[in-house]
Amino acid sequence: MRKTFPFFAVLALVVVSFPNSGTAQTSTLRRNPKPIQLHCLGSDLGFCHEVNIHNSEYKAKYVGHDEPAINFYSNVPGSGNSAVYLLTLPLDPPTPPVQDGGGTFNFQLHPAFWFGMNICDTESYPEFSKKCKPDTDDNIFDSPNPNSPRFIGKHPGTAFLELQFYPPGWIDSPQLIDPTNYFAALNIDSLGLSGATGNANNPACQNSVGVETVNFAVITQNGVPLFPANPLGANFGNNNFDLNNVLSMAPGDQLLVILHDTPHGVETIISDLTNGQTGFMVASAGNGFGQVLFQPDSATCNVAPYDFHPMYATSNLHTRTPWSGGTDNTTFSDEIGHFEFCDLADPNTLNCLVPGKQDVKSGLDADDTICVSPGGPFLPGPPFIQVGGCLNDDLDFDGTPYGFNWPGTLANSHRDQQLHPQPIRFTSPLFIADDGRLRNFDRVAFETDIPGFDANCDAVTGAGCSVPAKGMPFYPFYTTAKNPDDEGCRWQFGGGKIPGTKNDFGGNPTTAWGHTFKSLFQTGPTTAAEFVTDFRRGLDENPCRVDLEDFVETVEHLMRH
Repeated sequence: MRKTFPFFAVLALVVVSFPNSGTAQTSTLRRNPKPIQLHCLGSDLGFCHEVNIHNSEYKAKYVGHDEPAINFYSNVPGSGNSAVYLLTLPLDPPTPPVQDGGGTFNFQLHPAFWFGMNICDTESYPEFSKKCKPDTDDNIFDSPNPNSPRFIGKHPGTAFLELQFYPPGWIDSPQLIDPTNYFAALNIDSLGLSGATGNANNPACQNSVGVETVNFAVITQNGVPLFPANPLGANFGNNNFDLNNVLSMAPGDQLLVILHDTPHGVETIISDLTNGQTGFMVASAGNGFGQVLFQPDSATCNVAPYDFHPMYATSNLHTRTPWSGGTDNTTFSDEIGHFEFCDLADPNTLNCLVPGKQDVKSGLDADDTICVSPGGPFLPGPPFIQVGGCLNDDLDFDGTPYGFNWPGTLANSHRDQQLHPQPIRFTSPLFIADDGRLRNFDRVAFETDIPGFDANCDAVTGAGCSVPAKGMPFYPFYTTAKNPDDEGCRWQFGGGKIPGTKNDFGGNPTTAWGHTFKSLFQTGPTTAAEFVTDFRRGLDENPCRVDLEDFVETVEHLMRH
């Protein structure tokens, strides 16, 4: 008999056990020069969801970024609109980075990592309907036949939620930067583009917030955003600029992470089981979340208050965002490919002037932009790490994330741990079934969107596609290990030589990531076609299931200590 446990009991533990009495963080605020949260087109620092539509007019303006993910599948209702994880924030190594090498800190590998979910947004791609009933698989539209009532072009408008975690120590985080602590934010990404015509939203919107827009709110202890969460920064709903209210989490802390729906929008809860603090955020109009209205003929860009709810009831191959590649719904993803060294940056243009160690022989290249250097106006002094680097997409794959700089990439484990950070570790999610009980997902798949940003890869035929891509010395992958605290299973991300690894899924990136995978996209008013979007390896099981009794005992134990 399968063990179950009521979700409300876990939630009650969180509410009762955390008085929010821990020490608040001291953060450095980095204000945006415009009243917008994130601008996803042009230079993409990795905080926006991967766009992988196949409209030639738009695709010419967009270069993708790297999101290696693990997706969780179940056909049981609840699996597509709820998830409960245990997450351990990775520690940096004892050897700090220096300009010619040294150790590798987390900020050099990933500006963010996140938990994801598909969300209703009636003003987002494909702009066919202004209706989206949340939390139901009636929203699955994935037929290539234009005469079918389930034609993909008739899909309800879709956004994508990312609960993002930002490593400390440098400047590659949105809005806030912190020298020692992690913080997190709720991102909801939408796309103002017509699937039928390829036309984007009006020029006023394109110039102010871009085509891919983001609702953004830092997770706070009382659930009130620092700023209006909507992309235009329109001042409606609750907001209060109070840095002492930001949820601060130290490297090594163990977290209970919950995503679930509420009457006023999806809620994300983070309970730090190590420091005794809890933070949360509801994606509601009352918190300033809103839709950028799709009005291609308007002279102005407009936003309307909106409660964002999960789109689907289940999580499977058919529950996806129709404007992005892959099959992600309930998912964990890292965000990599956004750091390479730069010895001197121009403070006016943010272009690299003197190449770092990766480009010493080849010289500067086109992606050496959005760069800072020590002593410049954009990199604070110590205790922030004093190394210069570039944050833009690393399109020639010569940056730190594509080298043997991950945990478990050196044969000498002692040296590996001296130079490389600990891996991100997390449990498989549990979901809240209709009876209110927590259940395991049945299957998983590893999925990376390398075909979307590899210039050697043909998205139609799959020719020239590989993992690692041409020019990548290494590409990280997921493995499992036994958790030392409760003997339960944990996922981890890096190389195949992490001490305690239980299953390395072939021990190399080529085997671990599987084969090219095609997804269906709308290509015109009445047409659709499949394109290579990912490498994908689907498993017929969940090899890292959660023992529910052990899970609850672990949470209780960590709360007591």
